[in-house]
Amino acid sequence: QVQLVESGGGSVETGGSLSLSCTISAHTTSPYCVAWFRQAPGKEREAVAAVGSGGVGYYGDSVKGRFSVSQDYAKNTLNLQMNSLKPEDTAMYYCGAHLNPYHCVHVVVTGSGTLDYWGQGTQVTVSS
Repeated sequence: QVQLVESGGGSVETGGSLSLSCTISAHTTSPYCVAWFRQAPGKEREAVAAVGSGGVGYYGDSVKGRFSVSQDYAKNTLNLQMNSLKPEDTAMYYCGAHLNPYHCVHVVVTGSGTLDYWGQGTQVTVSS
């Protein structure tokens, strides 16, 4: 019911920046939320960022102060600006959606839980 397509990944050196975008196609009238996750090889999927009420961004501890999330409702996109990238940011980045509109922020804030729908992911590689 919600299709997600990520774009914008690539390779960058330490300290560099990348911008990711997730195009959202929602085939539902139910409210939903969207968020960014990432998964490094051999590690669990980690919540990165979500947009809450009033456009306020919520972030995982490891990216606070470096990443910025925004949602463009006119273009149906969820965007992630990543600055001051570190090698430990290397991962596959996924856009996810959930049919409980409050769940995405909850997952990011608590670091626990998963979402209903996922995109195919986009790779981000940060070299030292």
